[in-house]
Amino acid sequence: MESPVKTETQDADWVDAMIRVRTQRDRAAFARLFRHFAPRVKAFLVKSGATEALAEECTQDVMATIWQKAHLFDPERASVATWVFTIARNRRIDLIRRSRRPEPEDLPWGPEHEPDQAEALALQQESERLGRALAQLPDKQRDLIERAFYGERSHSEIASETGLPLGTIKSRIRLALDRLRHEMKQST
Repeated sequence: MESPVKTETQDADWVDAMIRVRTQRDRAAFARLFRHFAPRVKAFLVKSGATEALAEECTQDVMATIWQKAHLFDPERASVATWVFTIARNRRIDLIRRSRRPEPEDLPWGPEHEPDQAEALALQQESERLGRALAQLPDKQRDLIERAFYGERSHSEIASETGLPLGTIKSRIRLALDRLRHEMKQST
């Protein structure tokens, strides 16, 4: 078992390295972070069920993200290890989601059935109700819903674009969807 003093010193070293990457784009500090965290991230991904090749690819992506997003690291909010493994966990979730999406050849092709006049009218009315419900959402929630559903972005992509924490993105989208469901039920 490591002594608490050694662990605290290591944590301070990682924070120092991360801050040097963040403020000075220090390649040597990043190399130290890479040597330490890359094998641990890969092991985490393999233990989580990823193949060796997928874990390697994902690890490279995580480490590149750490370099690119170093400006988002805040030592007051999380340790370097927590921040790194949160990125790794989110990348793993993204990969799982991507792997579950149907491939284009699995999608049905050919003519779709044309809706009759009553179906078309019902769809138009539902779209109008949805538009009104969306317009009633607070701007911050509406923006996130539009990015997620119309822009087809993942929660992680939205967090990267907006600079908001992933948890905030998820909470706002969940609240917005609840409001939309409620409004849609009210208007039927």
